[in-house]
Amino acid sequence: MTDRLTALITGASAGLGKEFARQLAAAGCNLILVARRVDRLQDSAAHFREQFRGVEVLCIEADLSRAEAPEHIYTVVRDHGWQVDYLVNNAGAAGPDFFGHQPWADHLAYLRLMQTSVAELCYRFIPAMVERGFGRVINVSSVSGRMAAANSCHYGPTKTYLIALSEALGLSVRARGVHVTALCPGFTHTDFHATAGLDELKRSTPSLIWYSAGTVVREGLRAVEKGRLVYVSGRLYRWLDPLLQSVWTRWFFLRVD
Repeated sequence: MTDRLTALITGASAGLGKEFARQLAAAGCNLILVARRVDRLQDSAAHFREQFRGVEVLCIEADLSRAEAPEHIYTVVRDHGWQVDYLVNNAGAAGPDFFGHQPWADHLAYLRLMQTSVAELCYRFIPAMVERGFGRVINVSSVSGRMAAANSCHYGPTKTYLIALSEALGLSVRARGVHVTALCPGFTHTDFHATAGLDELKRSTPSLIWYSAGTVVREGLRAVEKGRLVYVSGRLYRWLDPLLQSVWTRWFFLRVD
């Protein structure tokens, strides 16, 4: 290992996760890339090693919907003698229909992916950051976590949890040099919507509400350096957020007739 800082990124094989890896490598960080598909990680690792000379990359295959995954990640990192300075909890998915016919085991796996794996990775890696007096944690939430919406009984609430978790963690450790930020993007140009079968949504919405992955990641990294507990990415969404959080707006959307 070198004296470089090290960033661990989950969901690193595509989308925001891959862009986080690119920007952090460009800033001089070594990378620990985590995803289910190790072949895609290896391709990315080879690219980053070639593009950013001197950057070391460790790939870990892990499915964060499985209960044992966070401990496995921690063990691999420890056994390789690496430390984590930047933790980016980015892995996620659209999730099953809450009122569909999937077995509860599928819903539980989704909650592990979106919530408990994030909490456990924070639990395992933040204490060492506190001991060293430095750490940066980004939990990728969403504007969907800022207000409840009909038929979003899984995705939105899990993102709300990440906001609350990040605020509590950030308040608890910021005096020790560790910053924790809940990053809340809106619509972002990644393959997330295609994977979730939402291509039509992307085609039917105006381009001005869509932001590039590069913009979201750049703003997220800037926000965590500044110690922001919650950061809404994208100028349009930052303008809309106070309106959506207002008492009158919430009354209008959440009222019971």
